[in-house]
Amino acid sequence: MDKSIRDKYQAIIGLEVHAQLLTESKAYSSDSTEYGMLPNTNLSVITLGHPGTLPRVNKTVVEMAIKMGLATNCEITKHNIYARKNYFYPDLPKGYQITQDKTPICTKGHIMVKDAEGNEKQIGITRIHMEEDAGKSMHLPGEIETLVDFNRAGVALIEIVSEPDIRDSVEAYNYLSQIKQLVMYLGICDGNMEEGSLRCDANISVMLKDAKVWGTKVEVKNMNSFRNVQRAIEHEIERQIMELENGNVIDSETRNFDANTGTTTAMRSKETLNDYRYFPEPDLPPLVIEQEWLENIRKEMPALPQELYKRFVNEFGLPEYDAAVLTDAKEIALYFDEVCKETKNYKAASNWVMGPVKSYLNELQLHMHDFPLAPEQIAQIIALVDENKVSHSVAAKQIFPYLLEHPTKTAQEVAEEQNLLQQSDSGELAQLVQEVLAGNPAKVAEYKAGKQSLVGMFMGEIMKKTGGKADPKLTNQLLRDALNA
Repeated sequence: MDKSIRDKYQAIIGLEVHAQLLTESKAYSSDSTEYGMLPNTNLSVITLGHPGTLPRVNKTVVEMAIKMGLATNCEITKHNIYARKNYFYPDLPKGYQITQDKTPICTKGHIMVKDAEGNEKQIGITRIHMEEDAGKSMHLPGEIETLVDFNRAGVALIEIVSEPDIRDSVEAYNYLSQIKQLVMYLGICDGNMEEGSLRCDANISVMLKDAKVWGTKVEVKNMNSFRNVQRAIEHEIERQIMELENGNVIDSETRNFDANTGTTTAMRSKETLNDYRYFPEPDLPPLVIEQEWLENIRKEMPALPQELYKRFVNEFGLPEYDAAVLTDAKEIALYFDEVCKETKNYKAASNWVMGPVKSYLNELQLHMHDFPLAPEQIAQIIALVDENKVSHSVAAKQIFPYLLEHPTKTAQEVAEEQNLLQQSDSGELAQLVQEVLAGNPAKVAEYKAGKQSLVGMFMGEIMKKTGGKADPKLTNQLLRDALNA
């Protein structure tokens, strides 16, 4: 699309994110939520809505919803009414979902994200409400029938609805990244879009930049990755602009995103949809959030990524890049934080965690909880380098790998057992310097004639004599002093 045409328009975007909660049982029954079970095995008459059965609120679901509300600066609704959302679809066994309509548990929140220029921007959170998931329709290759697996039906969700504050696909991507990071830090959702535990629908409209009225909203579904959300938004913005440029009207509809083509196609028109006919859930009493309960939940809140990011930058003096990388995953951030309780060399700790530690985990496709070394062992390696007992190269290439294979040892023990401690006796090193210079009089003359690059050759000879254990800083200084005497 021609940039001059694109620049005439402004996109208005709002996102609806469904996060499947990490509860052991479903939202309103004791059925298991274990993923990957045989179809239609995690079921009971309550999930299927048989006559005479009654749902029961899962307290953990409420607490997880409140935690997300606190993490997104929301107001917490004290008096909650459950509602029934009525619609008929093959994967909805009861013919309705238990949800919240008029009284979402969290309202009027916000999070901070980076815009396309890297500046901080506030995105409002309209509401977060609790509801139950539907089942899953399945279409097997070569089969014309639709099969239904109700295992997912009744699994607890929270729906996080943003204000229409997002203006482009970059902001949308960054917003989703923040939401995923928060649910994972809180331990309430695994954030796996591929498995459907985090799902996103995008509401998109465009208007001329000087227009006073927003354009017609289109909802886009079926996006299974952050990148596909970004692609779908980009396509839909351009599609709507071209429709308007050609004099057409944008239909209010729900569209499907095709990841193979990067395009959206019409699914259904919103004007023809029947109302969901919300009404209060008669089988569940109002849920009252008492202040004491709320405060107890607030006390249990873990350190959140923005809080850790600011501490790493302001207290530890790390570059913003380091802080962003370290807080990307909760386990990495907390491990680094523990290392910093054992050392004051925070930048070295950052380098070790971002470098050798993460490389080891990535290479073996492990999680942080599988890492064999305790935080104090990384701090011990840092101390050996800081005290000039070993070089950084020896620490990274010999001590660290050896510790990974022998995690019960200390860094000092490894350095001693493997004879890796640096030779730092200035008297002995000075004698070695004199021996090397005496054995290479022609090279000394060349150095004094101006060929200062020969320092590297002299250093190499000294390192050979010491098996690479000479303190490089001290040796370099003694060598230069001798050459320049």
